[in-house]
Amino acid sequence: MTKQEMVNYLLGYLLKENSQYKAIHIPEDLSGQESLLRALLNVRPPMATSRHFLSVQNDYLQLKAAERVVVFLNHLHTVPNDERFYVWKGDITRLKVDGIVNTASRHLLGCFEPLHNCSENAIHTYAGVQLRQDCYNLMEQQPYEEPTGTAKITPAYNLPAKFVLHTVSPNLSGPLTPMSKDLLTQTYLACLGLSEKNQLESVALPAINSSKDPHFVDENVAEVAVQTTKQFLEQSHFVKKVIFAVNNDKERHIYQKLLN
Repeated sequence: MTKQEMVNYLLGYLLKENSQYKAIHIPEDLSGQESLLRALLNVRPPMATSRHFLSVQNDYLQLKAAERVVVFLNHLHTVPNDERFYVWKGDITRLKVDGIVNTASRHLLGCFEPLHNCSENAIHTYAGVQLRQDCYNLMEQQPYEEPTGTAKITPAYNLPAKFVLHTVSPNLSGPLTPMSKDLLTQTYLACLGLSEKNQLESVALPAINSSKDPHFVDENVAEVAVQTTKQFLEQSHFVKKVIFAVNNDKERHIYQKLLN
């Protein structure tokens, strides 16, 4: 199937799946159709789908991964004097590593806001509908929302990474308190410990915070991340490479300074 044929099929399937979508206008251009497709996938609840849908979706998302350019670990430079660490500014969903960390909402089902510019939305978008279904299945096994300071792991499906580690961030929109520092440390340790348990060698860590400001940067938060990770790697048998995936130049400078 061509890309246009894949988009046509996926849109047709999703529009037929929900009777409320009958009045939705389908854009004439491919770019607009792809935006509509992503929006429909963003709001789709976890539920069963056909094998053919999954096959076409997977082919489409593999094509999108190639278009967005996969970033391999050997494309990156380690920090000076320590080959265990990398600082990389970019989209974490492009990294071909063993595991990436998703800063998740408490229901663990991903971002339902259409086309929202957050990493959780991107991770679920480019992984495919299987990821939300897996997260739903995990949450069905516990009678409570996911607490802060824990982590769960799923396959990454159509992402370049092998696995996604899902964790709920502590609220760090203000100054770092002793309690929030402890929660942040627990959160990083939960992700790293689960990576170790699953024998992941390379892990990409975003700045774990739940601030609503995407440009929120706190040097104390970064210091906790770096110190916790360094201490963990001293005891680790499997985790050997950690990529700090940052959003902006200020954040990149802070991590580089702390690691040098």
